[in-house]
Amino acid sequence: MDKEERKTINQGQEDEMIYGYNLSRWKLAIVSLGVICTGGFLLLLLYWMPEWRVKATCIRAAVKDCEVVLLRTTDEFRMWFCAKIRFLSLENHPFSNPKSITDKISNGHAVHLTENPAEEYRHEMNKHSQTQTQQIRYFTHHSVKYFWNDTIRNFDFLKGKLPYGINEITVKVPSVFKLLIKEVLNPFYIFQLFSVILWSTDEYYYYALAIVIMSIVSIVSSLYSIRKQYVMLHDMVAAHSTMRVSVCRVNEEIEEIFSIDLVPGDVMVIPLNGTVMPCDAVLINGTCIVNESMLTGESVPVTKTNLPNPSVDIKGMGEELYSPETHKQHTLFCGTTVIQTRFYTGELVKAIVVRTGFSTSKGQLVRSILYPKPTDFKLYRDAYLFLLCLVAVAGIGFIYTIISILNEEEVGAIIIESLDIITITVPPALPAAMTAGIVYAQRRLKKVGNFCISPQRINICGQLNLVCFDKTGTLTEDGLDLWGIQRVENARFLLPEENVCNEMLVKSQFVACMVTCHSLTKIEGVLSGDPLDLKMFEAIGWILEEATEEETALHNRIMPTVVRPPKQLLPKSTPAGNQEMELFELLAIYEIGIVRQFPFSSALQRMSVVARVLGDKKMDAYMKGAPEVIASLCKPETVPVDFEEVLEDYTKQGFRVIALAHRKLESKLTWHKVQNISRDAIENNMDFMGLIIMQNKLKQETPAVLEDLHKANIRTVMVTGDNMLTAVSVARDCGMILPQDKVIIAEALPPKDGKVAKINWHYADSLTQCGNSSAIDSEAIPIKLVHGSLEDLQLTRYHFAMNGKSFSVILEHIQDLVPKLMLHGTVFARMAPDQKTQLVEALQNVDYFVGMCGDGANDCGALKRAHGGISLSELEASVASPFTSKTPSISCVPNLIREGRAALMTSFCVFKFMALYSIIQYFSVTLLYSILSNLGDFQFLFIDLAIILVVVFTVSLNSAWKELVAQRPPSGLISGALLFSVLSQIIILWHPYSDACNTTRNPHWNSSHIYNETEPDSLAVAFSKGKPFRQPCYKNYLFVISVIILYVFILFIMLHPVASIDQVLQIVCVPYQWRITMLIIVLVNALVSIMVEESVDRWGKCCLSWAQGCRKKMPKAK
Repeated sequence: MDKEERKTINQGQEDEMIYGYNLSRWKLAIVSLGVICTGGFLLLLLYWMPEWRVKATCIRAAVKDCEVVLLRTTDEFRMWFCAKIRFLSLENHPFSNPKSITDKISNGHAVHLTENPAEEYRHEMNKHSQTQTQQIRYFTHHSVKYFWNDTIRNFDFLKGKLPYGINEITVKVPSVFKLLIKEVLNPFYIFQLFSVILWSTDEYYYYALAIVIMSIVSIVSSLYSIRKQYVMLHDMVAAHSTMRVSVCRVNEEIEEIFSIDLVPGDVMVIPLNGTVMPCDAVLINGTCIVNESMLTGESVPVTKTNLPNPSVDIKGMGEELYSPETHKQHTLFCGTTVIQTRFYTGELVKAIVVRTGFSTSKGQLVRSILYPKPTDFKLYRDAYLFLLCLVAVAGIGFIYTIISILNEEEVGAIIIESLDIITITVPPALPAAMTAGIVYAQRRLKKVGNFCISPQRINICGQLNLVCFDKTGTLTEDGLDLWGIQRVENARFLLPEENVCNEMLVKSQFVACMVTCHSLTKIEGVLSGDPLDLKMFEAIGWILEEATEEETALHNRIMPTVVRPPKQLLPKSTPAGNQEMELFELLAIYEIGIVRQFPFSSALQRMSVVARVLGDKKMDAYMKGAPEVIASLCKPETVPVDFEEVLEDYTKQGFRVIALAHRKLESKLTWHKVQNISRDAIENNMDFMGLIIMQNKLKQETPAVLEDLHKANIRTVMVTGDNMLTAVSVARDCGMILPQDKVIIAEALPPKDGKVAKINWHYADSLTQCGNSSAIDSEAIPIKLVHGSLEDLQLTRYHFAMNGKSFSVILEHIQDLVPKLMLHGTVFARMAPDQKTQLVEALQNVDYFVGMCGDGANDCGALKRAHGGISLSELEASVASPFTSKTPSISCVPNLIREGRAALMTSFCVFKFMALYSIIQYFSVTLLYSILSNLGDFQFLFIDLAIILVVVFTVSLNSAWKELVAQRPPSGLISGALLFSVLSQIIILWHPYSDACNTTRNPHWNSSHIYNETEPDSLAVAFSKGKPFRQPCYKNYLFVISVIILYVFILFIMLHPVASIDQVLQIVCVPYQWRITMLIIVLVNALVSIMVEESVDRWGKCCLSWAQGCRKKMPKAK
């Protein structure tokens, strides 16, 4: 294929191949003729298949000159989409921004942005107004516009102002009529419409009316559900979508505009009382406190600081480009709420708009909800294949019927009766019957607080054989508790102390660091911030006070936040005899002001503050962070010799350890100098003060739930952003890793200096002291190399653990090792949100059915990608998760798997039942056609409504078995046991049925209707499986009562005819002796069907166990 005719867009995200086409008039004419000849069926087919539609009406063309584009995803689903090319008139090339603007936005420094970039861009546009107007070609796909870029000869996103359009994320709620048309044009409803028309032509009005009523109820229910989801999403997106905002223009003029008019480059003024961000913007002036729960799931406010000006003495920093991911602590994301702003008097809090509309973080989340990937499950693929087989059988019956009655009936009757065979073989009620078990399972889940927005995923959850768990908030409690402290004096550790709230420590530098080195703030009088900082501050019991706006304006600068101990903690003293009381109280006040804060940086793994005690001449610098990092920035003589051993001991026990440091600053450092001093000038030559030990407790339910999953042979994996050894410790504590199991840490190093990527293997429990402590960072764990290669590991049971950096290196450079690591990987630490999603995909690639359980914080991508994503958070970030649990514990996971298995077995049961019911009726009708007879309308109605639908909707009521078992239900219909079951039942049905029909060739007393009425009941009892996935059928009281009533009624009308009933059901009285024979045949047939099904189950389990035993040698997902 010519490369010129095929391009790729969205590379690295959702790769899609793009092909160009031009409309062909002669092809269009042929298709139009075909639509007329097929009565519109061809039009429906082309509506369902966009690839066929484009290829049938267009001819291939170069992408740069095409009128229509055909897009195909490159993933396993290979979905097709088509879009029409449109044109936009521009006075300048949209992909060539003026250089000055590009420089200023990319560097993003407040000192460089003296003018508004968007205004300057408009000025540049005016300068080039004489440029000839261009027609720019573009198309819209999944709410994003793609424009043709001649430079790269491909479609691309825009860099200019005009084509960005309005800054709005719109979720249009389709009209009821549009939704109705889309729903009615579903192939299922089209087939039902065809069946209803056919039955009406054949005067079979009753069942046709019943199907119409069922279809109307189904359509109304579906429309209500779909429209409700659209309305909910629209309301979520529309909130604060249009508001008035202030922007800076030339000469610092402030202009009020609507948020929909914002474009990248505008300098937006953040209001003092906060706002909801209408776009993504980078902060260039001031500080903001932001609630990002909309996007991250975290309800804890975070502090955003202005984008720093790279120091000119740091080589290469001046060329660093702004990135929303790299500089997220300086970026205000769309949809997040700015709670408070901090500023200098006379200056405004400003932010540059960087992304608008669907390009924002919120827009990308909405797009992922609007256009999710389809669910791929073997059951549904096999079901379609099985339906095709039924269609083939129907084709044979169609031909047989025509041949049988060709010379006996009129042409119209021949066509109707032949087509009727198709509606009998492929029952229109099959989809509704298949979803009954899912609906009941969804209701049962809802009763226990598990809500589902994607019911089809319930069946898939029945196949889960691996579940990934987030750690904090999922396996463990949401917050950390202060376990104790271990101070250092004279470079030696003192004994651990649990009580830090005492008079002895109140004026110590250790406590001063704990109460000042944090990012806490008061929001509406309530202390808020990072949970770790909050727990630490609350344990001390101090009081935090922030300056008001009036106080800040009065002193013409930002007033410091002040912390002070409660009076009862201060040492008690009395004034001297000649000392005035007011002077004594003033001197007795002990408080610390936080003068400057350097916020926590995940890259640096630390934070620091500059503070001053009231009355002291010198300021103090306090620092806290990862112990290895803090120790490397302290004077070596202040760090205890046994620092690494003590740290290792705490870490292996699962504690979260934080180190503290301090130093006195020079007296020449004034308040103004501190505001301009660099971070590096403060964070060095510190005195090591000791350790804070935090404990993250396991949730009470965690060990028991994981034990249940292990007993059921369901693998469990931990995916966390926490420290490696802490994660391994928690995995051991909760039973994810057994005490006797070995843990091997995989440390991958990327290619460097021409050397290929390599991987080192370490035992996690064989820690030794590292020789070069200065090289240690938060990820370089000082552990001993065990073996040089994976092949040397001779372990019977082992687990791999790795961090996010190693995982990315292996995924990119050592791909042949990925399957092995996925089969034995248990702990994945320091994982970023996108790495969690990649892990889920990697596990799915080795044939695991993956569940993901998280609290909604940074787990959204993985929750959406997993076969069964379960969110323990009800925040907006989890709106796309298939399942949401009201109970914030992992106890919902086994419950969901049990219900999934029950629903899956119900689907198998109903599918086999409906298929064999169709085969029974198929045999009956084809044989009756051969003697120019047929079942009466009320016989059809009694079988289809009173028997089939009643049985289907009651047999699906079996609830899930109370325990999870190691055995898993089959994943598809095309399996040996299931096919043998269906074929054996067909043989059992065929022989007595054909013999009976041959014995009673007289159409006036043919008794085939008895088989049509009794055999479905027998099959329902045979197929209604109980343990180990569902409760026994005898506990399904409604089903038992329904079957008994139907059997009693059928036997009653067979053995004791009633004239009125026989007249309604069009039954002809047959000899009594034959009725007794029929009864014996029916009972024997039912007994044989049940026995065969039981035998299939028993031998099927034995064969499955044998097959699994043979597969143990193979490294495949179980």
